[in-house]
Amino acid sequence: EINEYLAIACQLINEKFVLRDKSSMKAYIGVLPEVDEVNPTFTWPDDDLKFLEGSPVIAATQSLQMKLRREYDALLGGEDGLINKFPDRFPEEHFTFENWLWAFTMLFSRAIRLRSLKQGETLAMVPYADLINHSPFSGAYVDARESGDWLFKTGEEEVILFADRGYRRMEQIYISYGPKSNADLLLLYGFAVERNPYNSVDVTVSIAPRTAKFVQELSGDESVPVDPLADEKLAFLENVGRDNTVDFPCYADRYPVEMLEYLRLMQMTPEDTRGKPLSEFDYSRTISLGNEAAVLTSVIDAVKRQLSRYPNTEEEDAMLIKDKSMFRMFTYNQRMAIRHRRNEKRLLKRTIAALEKQLRQQGLDTEDLARAGGSTLGQVLPGDEKKYGMKQRTALEDRLEKLGLPVDLK
Repeated sequence: EINEYLAIACQLINEKFVLRDKSSMKAYIGVLPEVDEVNPTFTWPDDDLKFLEGSPVIAATQSLQMKLRREYDALLGGEDGLINKFPDRFPEEHFTFENWLWAFTMLFSRAIRLRSLKQGETLAMVPYADLINHSPFSGAYVDARESGDWLFKTGEEEVILFADRGYRRMEQIYISYGPKSNADLLLLYGFAVERNPYNSVDVTVSIAPRTAKFVQELSGDESVPVDPLADEKLAFLENVGRDNTVDFPCYADRYPVEMLEYLRLMQMTPEDTRGKPLSEFDYSRTISLGNEAAVLTSVIDAVKRQLSRYPNTEEEDAMLIKDKSMFRMFTYNQRMAIRHRRNEKRLLKRTIAALEKQLRQQGLDTEDLARAGGSTLGQVLPGDEKKYGMKQRTALEDRLEKLGLPVDLK
């Protein structure tokens, strides 16, 4: 048995490139677009991807590209792949990596997960239903149900669009592909939404608790203070299934409570604990004024560090977009990348402004602030990657990693 994504990808290649006119699905296969008509970022050339430099989309795109290559080599192209084992059924000239990318472009952008089938949920390519466009504001969705009326059922099943409201004749119906950020949409569907309420930018918060061993191995500098709660913090993180490098999405109007909870723990000092174990605190609430000031300042530092990764400013991007004659000289992908990176920077700047306002309103003193964390945030500490194999990842990349490939997108 193989994963349903892999199975459908092979079936799509067989129908389009092997059977061609003999395919029983010829009519449907014939209306499926080419890769460049969908244009997800994992199919972009490197020259276009460079325009996203600094954006978390880059790491996620490269991760997905490597995953797709590994899956192809493992299933089809390697020495033990199906092409070598069954050349008649998997002809090499048709089961190419280029056609593999086409199949996954179709799956990621068009496949629908039917959750209400009698046999259990399954992934499906549904003609006509896959033509429906996305709106983050729509409550309509596509699913399966048993056919017939409310009293008499035929025993057969059908796919149906469940509308979220009444529609006028000839009015376009939208469905939601899920609460996806523009980074998700660009990576998998090849488009972004201008006013996306789910848009976010992933911010990495990396704190390495200063245990005695860590300080000695990292710098050998005895002047670097050891955090007396470091070992307890590490044990607490392990117990709740957290790492000391964590990624959180920052939205235009909010940031996740989980990020504050994590940082409140990591910025605890003996003065904050008052002799109590770390496990007895409720990190969804303010621990102390000093702790809260350190937490909010840490988030600001992490967001600023994310902003610094872009090679140009939001104002420079705005000027590029405003100069229409210049902007038209870029390719479609490059224009989309410039708009996307500008929107990411605007969102991050709003997050900083909101946090600074919160600090002022709460009267939190951040000058001469010295806390237990004391480490860089949003950046792997010097020597970490070399000595401990630590590597920064984006939240989007982590989602792909945890879900595995193929990714359950629906």
